[in-house]
Parts: sequence; C-alpha cells; structure tokens
Amino acid sequence: MTREGELLWQPDEAWTAQARITQFMHWLASERDRTCRSYDELLEWSVTDLDGFWSAFADWAQVRWHAQPSAALADAAMPGARWFPSGRLNYAEHLLFPPGAAVDPDATAVLFAREDGLTRTSSWADLRREVAAVRSWLQSQGVGAGDRVAALLPNCTEALVAMLATASLGAVWSSCSPDFGARAIADRFTQIEPLVLFTVDGYRYGGKTFDIRPTVTALRAELPALKATVLLRYLHPDGDGGAGPELGDTVPWTDVLATAGALEFAPMPFHAPLWILYSSGTTGLPKPIVHGHGGILLEHMKQLALHLDLGSGDRFFWFSTTGWMMWNLLVSGLAVGSAIVLYDGSPTHPAPDALWRLAEQLRITAFGVSAPYLQACMKADLHPGRDLDLSVLRSVGSTGAPLPPEGFAWVYAEVKRDVMLSSLSGGTDVCTAFVGGAPVLPVHAGEIPARLLGCAVEAYDAAGRCVVGAVGELVITAPMPSMPVMFWNDADGSRLREAYFDTFPGVWRHGDWIKFTDRGSCVIYGRSDSTLNRGGVRMGTSEFYRVVDEHPDVEDSLVIDTSAAGAEGRLLLFVVLRAGVDVEAVAADLKQRIRGQLSPRHVPDAITAIAEVPRTLNGKKCEVPVKRILAGVPIERAVSQGALKNPAAMEPFLALARTRG
Repeated sequence: MTREGELLWQPDEAWTAQARITQFMHWLASERDRTCRSYDELLEWSVTDLDGFWSAFADWAQVRWHAQPSAALADAAMPGARWFPSGRLNYAEHLLFPPGAAVDPDATAVLFAREDGLTRTSSWADLRREVAAVRSWLQSQGVGAGDRVAALLPNCTEALVAMLATASLGAVWSSCSPDFGARAIADRFTQIEPLVLFTVDGYRYGGKTFDIRPTVTALRAELPALKATVLLRYLHPDGDGGAGPELGDTVPWTDVLATAGALEFAPMPFHAPLWILYSSGTTGLPKPIVHGHGGILLEHMKQLALHLDLGSGDRFFWFSTTGWMMWNLLVSGLAVGSAIVLYDGSPTHPAPDALWRLAEQLRITAFGVSAPYLQACMKADLHPGRDLDLSVLRSVGSTGAPLPPEGFAWVYAEVKRDVMLSSLSGGTDVCTAFVGGAPVLPVHAGEIPARLLGCAVEAYDAAGRCVVGAVGELVITAPMPSMPVMFWNDADGSRLREAYFDTFPGVWRHGDWIKFTDRGSCVIYGRSDSTLNRGGVRMGTSEFYRVVDEHPDVEDSLVIDTSAAGAEGRLLLFVVLRAGVDVEAVAADLKQRIRGQLSPRHVPDAITAIAEVPRTLNGKKCEVPVKRILAGVPIERAVSQGALKNPAAMEPFLALARTRG
C-alpha cells in the first residue's frame, strides 16, 4: 500500500520556469513591485490582500472592461461581498476572443467526439459564426438580459454555442444532462421559468440509444413561460426516426443556425447572473445557485491559467456532462486560449480504456476525470502509458471524490512519470476548486498540494479555531469572486445564509472534513455530515473506502454509521461484489483488513451485498439519505427521488428499514 505523503513528482527547473504562474510572479515583480519568491509567499499575499491580488490578476489576464471598476473588493462581508463595483464586462466575449492569446481564427477551438465514433472539429471562426446566429435568433424571440434559457443537451458543440449565445445577450443559462429523469429536470427548470428550451430527441450511452421525447413533452407542459423549443436531432439527424406529434411546434437547430446577425456582447455588471447551477437536491428541491459574469470569469481564468497551466497550444479535456459544474470549468478553457475537447458517452465504451484512447487520438495535453474513474482503471489493470502514445500529455486532473494514495501512485506508474497530477476539491456552490495543485509544487501521494490562490481555506475545530495536523471542518474565511450571487427565488437571502453561514457566522462552512499538513498540503476525508464516529474515534468515509475498495472482489461500497443524538448505533457496510463472488467469502477478509488498517472500533457490525450503490445524478454516494432511511425517515423526506441516478438502488435500504421497524 502506497504511503500517504510519499513524494511522487517534483517539477524540474525547466517545468517551473515555463509555468504560467511563474510568468505571473515575474509580472508582479516588474509591474506591481510585488516580489514573491515561492508559491507560499504568493498564496499568503493573495489571501491577505484580496483587493491587490484580484486587481493585479485581472490586469495580467487582460480582462476586457466595457466600463472600468472603481476597485476590486469594495466590501469583504460574507455573504454580500461587493466585487469590482461599476465594472462592466461579458463572460462570452472572453471565451470567443480570449484576451492575451493571439488565436488564429482558422485554428481549432473545439473538438467534439461521441462514443459511437462521430467527431467534429470547430475553428474559432466557426464558433463565432454559430454563436452570432443563435444569439440573433434568441433576440428575435424576445430574449434579453436576465431572461432564462434552459437546455437539455449532452456535452456537444451545440450546447457550448447555445450557452455562449445566451451569455452574450446577458441572459441566464441553465442546463441539465439528458440522462436526468423527468422529475429531476422539472424540479430544476420549473424554478427558473425559462423562455426558451434547447433539447435533443435522445442520446447514446454505453452502446445504447435513449429516446427522451416523452420527457421533453412532459417538461414543456410544466413550463408555462416557455416561448419556443429548439430541437437538435441528435439521434436521427436525417429524419424524425418515428417521432410523433408530441414534439411538434419546435424550431429545428438547423433553422436557428441559419439566422443572420452580428456578434455583439452586452456589457454586464460584474455580479450580473451568468448561469444557474443546482445542488444535488437529495432532500427537497435542488437549490438554484446563481453565479455572476465577472466572478466566474476571473476565478476560472485563475484556475485554468495559473493552476492547470493552460494556454494557447493546449487541448483541455475533462470528462463531464452538462449537468455537472466541471462542464462549466471545461468550456472556460477557451478564455485562456486553449482548445477544448467535448466528449459525449460512456467513459468505458466500447472498452475500459476509451478515454485514454481519446487522449491519444486527439492529442490531449490536459486530461481530467473523476477519482472513481482512476480507481476503476487501476482495478481494471489498465496500462495507458505502455499501450498508447501519451507523449503530449502534461497534466492529469482528478476530482469528484478523494483520490487515495494508490490512485496517485497508479497515475505515475501506469500513465506517465513526468506529469502534473492535480487532485482538486471544490464544489458546485463556487463552480471551481479551492484546494488543488500548481505547476510549481510537488505531488505527494494522497495529498492535495495546496490552497489555491485567493482561497482562504482553513480547517476548523468545533469551537471555530484553525487546526493543522488534525481533521476539521473545511471553511472559507474570506470571500471568493465566484461565490454565489444569490439563490434564485431567495429574495431575502435566508436560504443562502442557512446553506453556508449558519454554523460559523461570517465564515463559509462547506460540509467536508479536511486536514492540513505542516507544509500546506491537505487531505479531504469526505462529507462532515456522514462521519464514522465509533467510541470517540472519528473517521471520514474516504479512509474507510480506501481499505474496502482495495479488495479485489469489491467493485463499490457504501458505509453507514447509524449513530445519532449521542447514542452509538451500528456500523453497516454494503458492498457491490465481482460477479460470482458471495459475500460470505469476503466478509472475514474485509473485517480483518479494516481491523488492521483502520481500527478495531470500525469493524462493521454487518456486511451486506447489494447490486448497486445509490448515487446522485452527479455520481456522489448517497450516504446521508441512506442513513436517514435506516433511521426510519420516510423516503419522500429522506431523499428526492428525482435526484437519484437510479431510484431502484434505494430498495435494499428501504427493505432493511422495514425489517428494523
């Protein structure tokens, strides 16, 4: 087992010298008389002088202001921080005309690939032309600043074009992946009352086709403000494929693209709504989280240029759907001059190495996936570095869950020895990461290298004191530009305050356990509301999964501590086993591993085989909803079924709750 903290990669002098963050530090010295000799010095300045850091970064990144702001940070209160007052800009303008990057209009901007082999390449000129057409069509429908545009689209070029056209007008974008269930989609879009809906007729996944026309029909009936529906024939481009009248009265995507019009950009206040993302909605309706034009632009440009080291000449990929915030970060790669790679389909179709083959085929330089995907590659005994040409690959990104030390080691052993592995953690709430890597920092197994620039992240104990070397609540003690502008339909801000600021007033509580090391790196231990607390020994679920999921016969797992209100309950382990393996054959070995590698107190009281671990639509394990169900909470109060990837996966837990009565 790889030891946590083991040094796996150190950037050499050439790597460090060429990094964009190094260029930024040189610029600070010459243009701002601010000398930072190390990342730690730069970080310290960035969180103690937020006004100075963000105004300097905006200048270095050459943000295009239609009206100059009077300051970077006029009010640092949380919630309610006031960033760049009086400034006017437009997010879409920066993606289509990346500042500081002299892109050839005929050069590749977007590469699209679908699991069935369909590919498409778009130049910067293509992208601009299509955005101008869609923008003009939206204007013809009366869409303007502040109006909402919704999309039920896969991760394809058309989704990007529609989003940029919406943002160019100052209208507000919101998207769901077409694999969301009908109720989940309606729970999101009915809250925001869109004027226009972009949709497909269906999608492909894992070699199968899925017709969503009935879903679209039902959705439209619940959106009374809807003026128009644009239909992209994704499954049947040359005909309706048997489509019935239920999708009548739609505008073909091809007609929208034929609209004549100029490409212009509405000057928007820094805090003007850009898009609406959604919380997982495991209990109640998903929270509609509104982010602003300026905050997202600056935060994403900082993350992509300084931390992921992206710029002109890069090809940036992150496996995502349009329903996850990583899609929003991915498309922002255009703002730093990178070409972006959009992939639609299963990451393991037609084979487990499908995404690595995509990296070879499209010459991807920055490759991002989820931590569970990297662990699945490790279990599948893949050897992408040996079997494929990944010579241009410079970085591998991991997020969505904690990556255990063995996952780090696998990347360096089986992908590439000289590559920057960036393990990130953040959230939909801020649409970015607040801890992650940097091209001038070493990579240690199981550790996220540092707080990101401008992110005042700490670990708090129960009394609200900063701790180092101990697990605490992940908090943010100073504002970030990409914190939510508001929640939609939350006029007095009460829902937003309750979500983040009720525990520690004036401090953002994120809901994760985190531990910082003496050198500034950190480890995430999972959600703080699903802690395993046995006899006073507290443990994050990620530590538990690391041991259990390493077993060769375990494909997935879920651990639940039923303790509540100070009374210790039972510790229950649920496992998805390799085909043909009986739970009795592995239970004793699992208990022995847990006893020896974790603690005797964390040996499960029961180990049960299940067919599938219940997950949210974005792939998060449903630890808290399952705990509620096992405590006797009715399912309609414990979890919103529309938030689940497969509601049937809850059945074993409902049955167990009934037997416990």
